[in-house]
Amino acid sequence: MNVTRRTVLKTLAATGAAGAAAGVAGRAEASHEAATLVPDAMGLLYDSTLCIGCQTCTVACQRANGMPVDKSLVTINGAPFDFPSDTNGYNKTVIKLFQSGDRHAFMKMQCMQCVDPACTKACMLGSLHKVENGIVAWDPIRCTGCRYCQISCAFNVPKFQWNEAIPRIVKCELCRSRVDGGKGSACAEVCPRGAVIAGKTTDLLATARRRIAENPAKYYGEKDEHGKVVPKIYGEHDGGGTQTLYLAPADVSFEDLGLPKLGHEPPAQMAMNVQHTLYKGFIAPIALYIAAAWAIVRNLRKEAAAERAHREEGRHS
Repeated sequence: MNVTRRTVLKTLAATGAAGAAAGVAGRAEASHEAATLVPDAMGLLYDSTLCIGCQTCTVACQRANGMPVDKSLVTINGAPFDFPSDTNGYNKTVIKLFQSGDRHAFMKMQCMQCVDPACTKACMLGSLHKVENGIVAWDPIRCTGCRYCQISCAFNVPKFQWNEAIPRIVKCELCRSRVDGGKGSACAEVCPRGAVIAGKTTDLLATARRRIAENPAKYYGEKDEHGKVVPKIYGEHDGGGTQTLYLAPADVSFEDLGLPKLGHEPPAQMAMNVQHTLYKGFIAPIALYIAAAWAIVRNLRKEAAAERAHREEGRHS
């Protein structure tokens, strides 16, 4: 946590309702225009046709992000596996299985890193916000625990730690702050089949198009305006575009895999409606801003207490 940001946050908390009102309303208004893909945007490409469901990516993610191993018994093809059944407050990615008759496919779930994220639009104080490379990051100090991000996300990504005294919002941030000392997305580093790869979104799009061109019958497609089936890259345009991209097997749709059917418009517009309802005319209930200021002060105190405890532990070790 850098000193500059802490100073700013203390100032924000001290100024109370008037200062918060101006800052939040300004943020909501500034976010009205749809965002576009930044040139250095980073993301993932997941090719379901290559995935074998080994869950190596799940384990690597937990280790790289310092998350506790969450073992929930899952049954795949009649065999038990000790892996989480879904993303949750302690697990940022998971491999899920779609199965219907003879059709089956694996699916990797994690944050989509939307080009125009609904969660950042719904977040009152910018706790969820875009950082370098277009990654959607979470700032614990600014978070009020309102969980509007959960409601607004079309992909049901942000998760809340319900069982913790000091809960966090948990979601994939492309391993931007790896605690194991590595760099880049851990899930892509360990995939034995290249089912998930990391890199610039523009490069990932080129890779997906190349794979489709080499074997178009292998991948799922949708009919164009002329009735011709064209292989589809999910995330290229869906929901305004996402930096996490998907390819699906020819006989399994993206909806089968659990991805929502979205148009080209970003679902962030719904989040903007929430913001405009709260901040219409730059006026919001004073209680809301008092609560926001109190949350910032509370979070700053928690951070200071944690730092003191860490220093004490260092002196006694």
